[in-house]
Amino acid sequence: MSDLINDRVNLVNEPEAADERTENCLVLVCTFNERGNLPLLLPRILESMPGSDVLVVDDSSPDGTAPWVRQFQASHAAVKLIVRENERGLGGAIKEGLRYAIEQDYNFVLNLDGDLSHRPEDLPRLLQRAVASGSEVDVVVGSRYTDGGRIEGWPLRRRLMSSTVNRFATRMLRLPISDCSGSLRCYRVSALARVDFSQLHFDGYAMLQELLLLLHRAGSRLAEVPITFTDRTQGTSKLTVKETTRSVRNLLQLMLRRSAS
Repeated sequence: MSDLINDRVNLVNEPEAADERTENCLVLVCTFNERGNLPLLLPRILESMPGSDVLVVDDSSPDGTAPWVRQFQASHAAVKLIVRENERGLGGAIKEGLRYAIEQDYNFVLNLDGDLSHRPEDLPRLLQRAVASGSEVDVVVGSRYTDGGRIEGWPLRRRLMSSTVNRFATRMLRLPISDCSGSLRCYRVSALARVDFSQLHFDGYAMLQELLLLLHRAGSRLAEVPITFTDRTQGTSKLTVKETTRSVRNLLQLMLRRSAS
């Protein structure tokens, strides 16, 4: 059972000022052994998204991630923490954070990785794209593969493999975007509330594609903005060979499910 630390402090909204400072936003960061990255990441998020709350969902990291966040909370009331006991997996952690955003009635929830591969300074651009659309866009994806997007720190072979899989997956899943596996995204919470989370079967990386598919099939409108993705420089990647194999298998299951519908 999740250990929820600190209830959200209600934000004061001023409807006439519809920008990233007043849109009642939650920034979600899911972690496992990111104690070395969070002291750099969280201050940049708070600076980039003033007035927003930040929720860290940690899978009981043995490196002391959660205790460090609790210390950081003492001087940063906007930071919240959920510690998942006996649970592991990026997809499951993201689902936990999205449910929290729905339950606490935020307007938008923005997700990014906890390893500094995503620039917190890009978050306002995703939010602005959603806000500027009125209610026309429900999900904004930070894309590595649209015009202007790029990847730094990956060898050519990995870049080509990732882009090829993304092109194939988005075509087979019939998603109107170029990057369906990246986790840097802005979701309109009202759109998430229309999704039956019991239909999200995957707890690993494939949940990212599965969620987009469910949102798209529920009538949510998707857009994307270009981002620069930078390979982590601290800590160990969670995308192991085992997890990659499982993700590919789950993606194939999604494609078969989509073809049969």
